[in-house]
Amino acid sequence: MNCLAIIPARYASTRFPAKPLAMLGGKPIIERVYTQVRRAVEDVVVATDDERIYDAVCSFGGRAVMTSTEHQSGTDRCYEAMTKVGGDYDVIINVQGDEPFIQPEQIASLVACFDDPATDIATLVKPFSESDGIEALENPNSPKVVITRDMKAIYFSRSVIPYMRGVERQEWLTKHKYYKHIGMYAFRSRTLGEITRLEQSSLELSEKLEQLRWLENGYRIGVGITDIETIGIDTPDDLRRAEEFLAAQR
Repeated sequence: MNCLAIIPARYASTRFPAKPLAMLGGKPIIERVYTQVRRAVEDVVVATDDERIYDAVCSFGGRAVMTSTEHQSGTDRCYEAMTKVGGDYDVIINVQGDEPFIQPEQIASLVACFDDPATDIATLVKPFSESDGIEALENPNSPKVVITRDMKAIYFSRSVIPYMRGVERQEWLTKHKYYKHIGMYAFRSRTLGEITRLEQSSLELSEKLEQLRWLENGYRIGVGITDIETIGIDTPDDLRRAEEFLAAQR
C-alpha cells in the first residue's frame, strides 16, 4: 500500500492551548508523534493551522503544510492536507497529534485492514479486560464498538453495547468480549474526499461520534485489534503522566 500519514495539529485548544508545542522529555509533543509515525510510514506530514507549529516541525526536519483555521474536525484538516501534498496514495492515515507513544504495529494493523477490498475506512479497538472493571466499561468517554465476524464495525456507542440481559453488571466482562475504540483512522483516498462532503447525521449528533456519520451513510469500517493502551495528551495533567511514563521507559 502506498500510504501517507497526516498528523492534524491545532494550536488553539480549550483544555490545553499550544499543546503540540508543549515539551515532553525535552522535545515538543508534535516531534515525538512525528518520529513514532516515521517508524512505520515513509511519507508523513503535519497539517496545522498555526505558523508556530509549522516552524517547529520544519526546525526538527519534519514536513508540514498550512491548513485552514475553520475546520471542524481532524478529518477535514486531513483532506485539505492530502489535496495540498498531492501524489497518488492508496491510503491516508490520520494520526492524532497528541499521541506521542503510538506504536508502528498499531499503524500496521490499520493498514492491514485494507487487504480486504470491502474496507473503506479502518480503525483500531482494544479488548476490555476483566481487570479494567465495570467502571471503565461504563465510562462514556471511552466509546465501545461492536464488530462482525469479518472484522467490520457495526456500531460505536458511549453506552455499553451489547447490554447483557439477565446477567449481573459485575459479571459482564466475564461473559462477553467488549471492545474499546482507539481513535485512530485510515481511509482510502477516494473515501476521505467523499466523507468530508457528508452532512452530520442523527446518530452522530446523538452520540457525538463522527464515525457514526460514516456508518449511517453506508461506509464499511474495518477493525484492527491492538493490545497496546494509547496514552493521549488532552490536558496538562495528562502531560505530567506522560512524563512519568516516558521516564519509566528509560
